Amino acid sequence: MSGPSTVIDNIGLLITNDAQFEVGATGQLRDAWVVLIDGFIEAVGTGQAPITDQRINAAGRCVMPGFVDSHSHLVFAGDRSDEFAARMAGRAYEAGGIRTTVAATRAATDDELLTRASWLTDEANRSGTTTIEIKSGYGLTAGHEARILRVAHHVTDETTFLGAHVVPPEFDGRVDEYVALVCGEMLAECAPHARWVDAFCERGAFDADQCRAVLQAGRDAGLGLRLHANQLGNGPGVQLAVELGCASADHCTYLSDDDVAALATSDTVATFLPATDFSTRQPYPNARRLLDAGGTVALASNCNPGSSYTTSMPFCIALAVRDMNMTIDEAIWAATAGGATALRRVDIGIVATGARADLVVLNTANPIEFVYRPGIPAIAATIIDGQTLWPAVDS
Repeated sequence: MSGPSTVIDNIGLLITNDAQFEVGATGQLRDAWVVLIDGFIEAVGTGQAPITDQRINAAGRCVMPGFVDSHSHLVFAGDRSDEFAARMAGRAYEAGGIRTTVAATRAATDDELLTRASWLTDEANRSGTTTIEIKSGYGLTAGHEARILRVAHHVTDETTFLGAHVVPPEFDGRVDEYVALVCGEMLAECAPHARWVDAFCERGAFDADQCRAVLQAGRDAGLGLRLHANQLGNGPGVQLAVELGCASADHCTYLSDDDVAALATSDTVATFLPATDFSTRQPYPNARRLLDAGGTVALASNCNPGSSYTTSMPFCIALAVRDMNMTIDEAIWAATAGGATALRRVDIGIVATGARADLVVLNTANPIEFVYRPGIPAIAATIIDGQTLWPAVDS
């Protein structure tokens, strides 16, 4: 027997991301309604709404898919605000700061890690995120990496093994030995708790051959592939991601013409992390080049304590439109359907029959306010699996 039905009606603008609705880049409908049953979308339409057991009155507001944040590092301990302050005073960003978080995370209890991860997930939900991916990478031993993934599983099913984040201090000068550990004992302990494997292909982290070994080992263990690529400069990361068929190449701050061409002719999503470029004072990538070439783009928060301590996808949208040459429709698609594509998911990031009932009701009828009124609370209600978490709308 089905549970109670709920209709969200009186929707001024419904963003569906459903290609059958060929109105705007995001499949927009006016005067719309959505019916939810048992955590899924039962029907979508316009005009007179059907009668259901429960009703949420959108009062002319915009309704859209919940944000899909496909890149974060929410399980950690410690604080790196001093590092951020030093960057704002002119010091360049370096990946080595990750070790500070590793030391604090190793020293934290499971309860301390879960408390912070739950708080950050709650914060993300309040700003409209309904699906979030979480990476390990702040333990860098087999036991600590597996522990981080177990904690992450309390708040998400989208977990990523990132043992190849940086080389821990106890392996200084022995990078290949550490990579062997990641590909062997560490992967074996972590794979049961992960859906994905990732690596940081960057100077100060791991080179292309080392990352290839990690990703191939992860694939052999049944994990999907992701890659940190081209964050601090031009490098081999994007080409490696395309070569191995990674679901996503993340950062992509520096893209050569060959990188753009490779991404545009592949199934690898370029996941841009503009809040990172904001925090590190790196140049913003020009998303227009990739979009015009036919590439698929996602936006994600990269929430972490060192280079992007925000869970706000609306903030990422504002940066993408202002500084990355994306339109508001393109940025919204990238933060919803784009993130879903980067996670190889077809049940989220879309408002369509059979999709998960993950939606947000905005405080406005026009989503341009993500950019036009940046920093203003944008979300009236977040709905996850058909359950309204923030009932700020009338019912």
